[in-house]
Amino acid sequence: MQAVRRVLLQRTATSAAWVERVMVKRGQLPSAPAPAKTGESRRLRIAEIFHSLQGEADAAGWRTVFVRLTGCPLRCVWCDTEYAFHGGQWRSIDDVLVEVATYGTRHVCVTGGEPLAQRRCLILLRELCDRGYEVSLETSGALDVAAVDPRVNKVMDLKAPGSGECARNLWSNLEHLSPRDQIKIVLASRADYDWACAMLTEHALAARCAVLFSPVYGALPPRELAEWILADKLPVRFQLQLHKLLWDNAPGH
Repeated sequence: MQAVRRVLLQRTATSAAWVERVMVKRGQLPSAPAPAKTGESRRLRIAEIFHSLQGEADAAGWRTVFVRLTGCPLRCVWCDTEYAFHGGQWRSIDDVLVEVATYGTRHVCVTGGEPLAQRRCLILLRELCDRGYEVSLETSGALDVAAVDPRVNKVMDLKAPGSGECARNLWSNLEHLSPRDQIKIVLASRADYDWACAMLTEHALAARCAVLFSPVYGALPPRELAEWILADKLPVRFQLQLHKLLWDNAPGH
């Protein structure tokens, strides 16, 4: 089993390294300076670290520290964190762990951007788990999740057609989800909803883990989506993003 896990780690690290190189070339991620010290090989580009209430998924409402990584290879039409595409600061994983500890929370969410686009994200996830945190990972579903520490709660998107990135869904990721994970589908229209219903059946999504249907903020009226779910008796959870109701999507919440 350990040998299999080493292979998965190596494969995912190689894939993430390739994504990093492509993103740097396209200007979607700043290039890392050449490391002068051993410790600099444990650095991540961090957009922000903040303390708020988790706004979605099964940890909604819990005080949570969010570690937002810079960069994303996707460009979803309705993206609400475009400010994380660029910028941020290079910080050591040890510094990140120290700051996370100052907030005194049990829940930590690693998000982006697309956090798995930085291959050292896997190290951060593992070390957060080693320290006893309840760790969640918000990921686009476009990059391989096979080597993510099994203690991490994965909240994985499936991109509907309205996102403009539906072709980027990595369907093999479904095989690496456990019942503790969650699939999130953000919907902008009735066409997106119909697509999601088809995927729900075709891939038996609800038999794998919890499935969340969420309306695009300002595009699909929440009541409309709720009524569709009720009418079709779907085995999914309807969710609204709590942080947008409380803080109107202001950064840092």
